[in-house]
Amino acid sequence: MTDYSRFAVYHAPAPGPLATFCAGWLGHDPVTGQTCPHPEIPGLPRPVDEITATPRKYGFHGTLKPPFRLTGPRGALEADLAALAARLSPVEMPGLSLTRLGSFLALTPEGDTAPLAQLAAQVVRSLDGHRQPPQPAELERRRQARLTPRQEENLLRWGYPYVMDDFRFHLTLTGKLSRAEAEQTAEALRPVLAPLLPRPFRVDALCLFGEAADGRFHQLARYPLGG
Repeated sequence: MTDYSRFAVYHAPAPGPLATFCAGWLGHDPVTGQTCPHPEIPGLPRPVDEITATPRKYGFHGTLKPPFRLTGPRGALEADLAALAARLSPVEMPGLSLTRLGSFLALTPEGDTAPLAQLAAQVVRSLDGHRQPPQPAELERRRQARLTPRQEENLLRWGYPYVMDDFRFHLTLTGKLSRAEAEQTAEALRPVLAPLLPRPFRVDALCLFGEAADGRFHQLARYPLGG
């Protein structure tokens, strides 16, 4: 069995046009573990390989429980995750939109996201017994982002600043871009993504990802919500 240094619980789209396109866009398919050829998209400010370098290692995903190191065996985490997924119900929203979040582009859900935030909070809380506390170097790296007092509390309690009331679900598409680059990239991507975006958008499974020795995250299992 492959050794994984960290694990995470993500939303990842089921196999289909959006998953296929975004695997190519990022250049990494977390299901197969293969490097994918980038699509040819005219009008981008920089090569796709540069635009997507930062999110490539994680694969296309929306974070529910951020990456963590295990306190015990992987099998115990898998058993608890399967049981948790069986207890939770799917969440449905009208769709996804291409959005600029600060210095990067992502797909974000439309409509009321409170049920999704509640689902993410349940995942964070329910699986926290499997998480090792973050190492001092990781704490200092997180604090360089000038955390608010509440985010500092999250970091110490849950190992990550942007959970609970500071959670915002998104599926990352780029690394950091200038405002002009982000606008140009969005203009080039929008017509390509439009026919691929799901309507409605459903979070109907919890996906276990692991970080392999190559530094990339791989999808290890998919647990349908509601069993």
